[in-house]
Amino acid sequence: MQARLSGLYTFEIAMARHDPSQDRLIPSNADNRYEVTAADLPLACPMPGMHLWNSHPRVYLAVAEEGTSRCPYCGAEYTLKGGAGHAH
Repeated sequence: MQARLSGLYTFEIAMARHDPSQDRLIPSNADNRYEVTAADLPLACPMPGMHLWNSHPRVYLAVAEEGTSRCPYCGAEYTLKGGAGHAH
């Protein structure tokens, strides 16, 4: 679709289209509570596989020591399945 501003400029408006490849991604920070496993370590928020368009800079979280960790940016809470000490 094209639009004209005051007769001087013409620009294209990109219409949002559904991208099926995005359906497999985890909605970033939408749930705000995530259970993770040792396979997810080292843990970073946002996690790989999350939508990044509405997220924040990546920050690594020390979930293995305490069994839980909270992201300082978005407040998402991560819990290590099995608790602290189950990182191996």
